Amino acid sequence: MHALMIVIFGLTGMTFGWFVYSKFIAEKIFQLDPDFVTPAHELRDGVDFLPTNRYVLWGHHFTSVAGAAPIVGPAIAVYWGWVPAVLWVTLGTVFFAGVHDFGAIWASARNKGKSMGALSEDVIGKRTRALFMIVMFLLLLMVNAVFGVVISRLFVETSTAVFPAWAAIVVALIIGQLIHRNFNLTVLSICGVAALYASIYIGSGLPIILPEQILGLTANGSWIIILFAYAAIASVLPVWVLLQPRDFINGLQLFVGLFLLYGAVLLSLPDITAPAFNSMVSENSPSLVPLLFVTIACGAVSGFHGIVSSGTTSKQLDKEPDSRFVGYLGAVGEGTLALVTIIAVTGVGLAATPELWHEIYDQYGSAGAETFVQGGAQIIQNGWGVPLGISTTLLATMVILFAATTMDTGVRLQRYIIQEWGQIYNIPVFSNNLLATFIAVGSCLLLAFGAGGASGSGGLTIWPLFGSTNQILAGLTLLVISVMLIKAGRPARYTLIPMTFVLITSAWAALIKLVEWYQNGDWLLVIIDLIVLVTSVLVTLEAVSVITKYKSESSSPKPTNQL
Repeated sequence: MHALMIVIFGLTGMTFGWFVYSKFIAEKIFQLDPDFVTPAHELRDGVDFLPTNRYVLWGHHFTSVAGAAPIVGPAIAVYWGWVPAVLWVTLGTVFFAGVHDFGAIWASARNKGKSMGALSEDVIGKRTRALFMIVMFLLLLMVNAVFGVVISRLFVETSTAVFPAWAAIVVALIIGQLIHRNFNLTVLSICGVAALYASIYIGSGLPIILPEQILGLTANGSWIIILFAYAAIASVLPVWVLLQPRDFINGLQLFVGLFLLYGAVLLSLPDITAPAFNSMVSENSPSLVPLLFVTIACGAVSGFHGIVSSGTTSKQLDKEPDSRFVGYLGAVGEGTLALVTIIAVTGVGLAATPELWHEIYDQYGSAGAETFVQGGAQIIQNGWGVPLGISTTLLATMVILFAATTMDTGVRLQRYIIQEWGQIYNIPVFSNNLLATFIAVGSCLLLAFGAGGASGSGGLTIWPLFGSTNQILAGLTLLVISVMLIKAGRPARYTLIPMTFVLITSAWAALIKLVEWYQNGDWLLVIIDLIVLVTSVLVTLEAVSVITKYKSESSSPKPTNQL
């Protein structure tokens, strides 16, 4: 089986999604209005609300939602075979993720840039807001704490990626200043990408290694402290200073990375050595259904995207029609990354024979981002002749930059939630940017070092909850969008069908894990899992009640004046 067949199938599906399906959703369902005044204009403050070029905003949105998840998820999920992974990534991108991300931006922009938590109060009811925001905060806590671990480990294991990862921040700061002064975007794009890849070349011969122990912390722990100090600063800066240009440059370097990977597939035509369906799974492995649908989240559909879409992206939307380009095309970009990840971890670049592949994938969860870097680097070397050291540094840097931009945005979003809690419960001090950021970062570090010791890996303690929690949030986001559409008298089946599928599979997966954790005595995971499950049920029941009441009122005959 040639990898080219996977490329053709996946990209054909996503092309249909962008040119046909998303256009239908934009025109017939969301009915985008180019004259609608977006929150970026109405509430412009130059810090969070700022009208932004749609290409720059696409870069921010895509790299913020991507992180390492569209790489890690597919890299793990091919354990069940490459066919289920390819089908879920392709169909999930077209009919689930695209509509979810696009819809979350549209819904938030139509409501003054409110987060999905705040919006749920307006659309469904006051009680749902607090419930929604609990799930959102838990998810952000997981993402930020764990991505700190992912980046720190890559810094330690691929020390040649350290220099380009930090050089990218300097490049972004310069680009941000120049964009703010209306320099030509095309010229800046070329110069920014050139500078980034020059730093990758330099970094491949310039490893940066921290001492094994610093003040009692391991190298991993020291990097986590440094990363959260950076994220705290980045999260309070105006979006145009660092967030937008950093994400824009990262988005462009993704294009280069995807070009190299897909081009290498076309040039080398690698065979797939992994099985279409894996019949050699270990006895203690989780079942394909429903775990596939929570293992591959980003790259198919992800609740974290709804937080970003309504948290930062909607506040920077220049024109309402841009929501299709930013949201749906952002999902397509992530789908293409997930698709090429599947090729990288199932082909001869990773393992020359099926036997060698099974040795790497001997159990569920035995592979991840490092597997993608290893397999993808070999494919690039085979196709383009790029030295393995440089291609390894290139892909490791790509993963690190995505994870880091997600941390930037994630900490900012945690700050928003804390500030919203301050408004809800009348705690004025929570409105302070610095205090809210300190609480956000402090909660992540408390989890990282409180549960993980000197290594700072405590986020991994609750990471097993991420898959089901993330997908439950995606279902709840689609639920809010569906209620908005029903109230507007528009067809809601295009969001209700994905919502139903996602809520059922994610709740099913959460119940399976709940039983497992209960039997193992993992009480922290049991408690948090129960909180998420109960919250999702309550929000769903509230929404059903609102829909039923609305339909009953709209179908009742209107009273007439009696003469």
